[in-house]
Amino acid sequence: MKLAPHIHRIGNDIVAAYLVDTDEGVTVVDAGLAGHWSELLAELEAMGRTPADVRGLVLTHGDTDHIGFAERLRREHGVRVYVHAADAERARGGDKPKASFGPARVRALVGFFAYALRKGGLRTTYLSEVVEVQDGDVLPLPGSPRVVGMPGHSAGSIAVHVPVADAVFVGDALTTRHVLTGRTGLQPAPFTDEPEQALDSLSRLAGLAATWVLPGHGTPWHGDLAAVQDEVRRAAVAARG
Repeated sequence: MKLAPHIHRIGNDIVAAYLVDTDEGVTVVDAGLAGHWSELLAELEAMGRTPADVRGLVLTHGDTDHIGFAERLRREHGVRVYVHAADAERARGGDKPKASFGPARVRALVGFFAYALRKGGLRTTYLSEVVEVQDGDVLPLPGSPRVVGMPGHSAGSIAVHVPVADAVFVGDALTTRHVLTGRTGLQPAPFTDEPEQALDSLSRLAGLAATWVLPGHGTPWHGDLAAVQDEVRRAAVAARG
């Protein structure tokens, strides 16, 4: 689905991945679940593209619902997969800390896990090779994506700033649809390793030249990035009751 000039989304408000389309080719941001592979191919075809046009895949972090088809794209089409050095082992299937589960509502929880099951969430293939990146790196990919370190959800969580698309892809640095409660709007994401650090990291969005915030879960958000951190903090306080 085309969201805006240069921006396409596959998946839905439960789990999403994105494509940045420029004259130089396509950059994929996150890889959803394994079953999103067919949606990737269909979206590329609708764009008049093929996997040969994909120049790289950037992971916002190494969790299983973000690396779904990454290894397949790397192995079958030679696409390099970029991930922050602090999450490289996570993307390869290494151990990760026990994250905060937080509140849940039965209907939303069942919906999330049922969708993940349908989309191959139990057959994740971890990465065997990655290109490690650091905060501040500008990657040699379509749209010249810049890595913005956003530690908290995981040690190597990043946002991906693409100025030509007027967008920042935030992974699970925040969410606009809590997969465990169904609550919508800007708010902290569940399964976060260090919740307070994740909130602090949101200050890094304020200075970016973008108006689109594109999360891994939930609807795209459009507005002033300077307001994001305060809104997410207010939602965090409200959720605690």
